[in-house]
Amino acid sequence: MIAIDNILVSDAVVKEQFVCDLAKCKGACCVDGDAGAPLENEELDRINEVYEKVLPYLNSESKKELERQGRYVYDREYGWVTPTIESKVCVYGIKDQDGIVKCGIEQAYIDGKIKWKKPVSCHLFPVIVKNSKRSNDIYVNYEPREDNCKAACSLGKKLKVPVYVFLKEALTRKFGKKFYNSLEATAGHLNNK
Repeated sequence: MIAIDNILVSDAVVKEQFVCDLAKCKGACCVDGDAGAPLENEELDRINEVYEKVLPYLNSESKKELERQGRYVYDREYGWVTPTIESKVCVYGIKDQDGIVKCGIEQAYIDGKIKWKKPVSCHLFPVIVKNSKRSNDIYVNYEPREDNCKAACSLGKKLKVPVYVFLKEALTRKFGKKFYNSLEATAGHLNNK
């Protein structure tokens, strides 16, 4: 475990290797799960801000579900999450010509229509962030999906890319540059032992 202030990072974030291989997993993280993507409270406002610009990217089934469920829903276990279609694909998921599910919010961002990339929980995957219920500690764990992320784990090993390096942008977005620099320095120290 690596402790940076009140953020407790699993050693696996530094030691394991991972690079998404969308051609093989087909965006399974947007499809498979117990609920939609977890949302931070301030992200509810972000979804409201970008909603109208994201809507044109979505298919009719997604639009119907958004009309029926709302832009986000509350889950007892996970808190605020994105709605899903039949408890599977995220309503903001879009399929490209190769059958890969990608994020409609992120596509609007890439196209310059909005300035918010996507929910940070999606950006961080396969790292899961949880707040302690007893203190102000934050747990950062590496939790790839056993089947869906097999190809990404193999590609990460082949390319020798540690999880924290693959997720540099997302970790910096979530915790700040100072945190990432500390994590990077700690990883360098641990790898030189």
